[in-house]
Amino acid sequence: MAHTHPRFAWFNGRLVPWEEARIHIYSPAVKYGAGVFEGLRGYWNDGQREMFVFRLREHLERLAFGIKVMRFDVTPDLGQLERAVIEVVRANEFRDGVHIRLSALLDGDGEMYSVGPVTFCCTANTRPPTKALTEGLAAGVVSWRRPEDAALPMRVKANANYQNGRMAVHEAKANGYGAAILLNNIGKVAEGPGMCLFMVRGGVAVTPSITSGILESITRDAVIRLLRDELGVTVEERDVDRSELYAADEAFFCGTAWEVTPITSVDRLPVGDGKVGSLTKRLQALYFAVAKGESALHSEWRTPVYGAASARAAE
Repeated sequence: MAHTHPRFAWFNGRLVPWEEARIHIYSPAVKYGAGVFEGLRGYWNDGQREMFVFRLREHLERLAFGIKVMRFDVTPDLGQLERAVIEVVRANEFRDGVHIRLSALLDGDGEMYSVGPVTFCCTANTRPPTKALTEGLAAGVVSWRRPEDAALPMRVKANANYQNGRMAVHEAKANGYGAAILLNNIGKVAEGPGMCLFMVRGGVAVTPSITSGILESITRDAVIRLLRDELGVTVEERDVDRSELYAADEAFFCGTAWEVTPITSVDRLPVGDGKVGSLTKRLQALYFAVAKGESALHSEWRTPVYGAASARAAE
């Protein structure tokens, strides 16, 4: 599928034409995957003529945590990075849902042990909904394992970590699945490559704990809070066995890119009746209503792009 690029990216403090947002082939980011990033979503509310970035501050704080863990020699200016996200969306005049990628990359020509210089960049592009959001998808447990924390810090969105997920995706596709499920180093369910996993049993939502070798997902946190506080659902964070997935009444992935995506089968066994579950549908509807600003709930999770910029211009 051909991709249409936006007009502008944000690169080291300024907006530049898309084609000029480049780093050198000899940089540690290219040679070793030495970078951290955040994926964010912007949701367009047509009635309000506004774009809302979902949980922007939390993503910026997690990026700063990743920079710390990866020992980059810079303290990020979160205010500048927030403005970068808003500027990129505004400059490209998006009026549809967008996926935003904010990155901190080791530039220059250093070696594996280098800690700088650090290049910050931000890109965004439209990403239409997938059929899986409404129809669900088939998932399969793959042979690749999530590394333990003593091997790689999976709670950090480090670029190099995603090679593990890439291998999982290829295996899942080769086996005819729409998505992969990874186990961790002790054989318990971890997550998908780039998304967390929930199952529902007897009306209780269950998800692997943050010590299961998973990313400390911001979307996962939002889902837990919406389930508990708004839908009155008990949520358990605990170890999950592979075979327990087969006993689930419902299951779904969640993440910035995946939002709330239903799982209708695991390892070719139907989840429940093999259809999208009722609780998953309710959660999904609530999640999108909150993210798009169609609900008054959790206004602190939404950063307005066009209104925020207009307010700053008037100051």
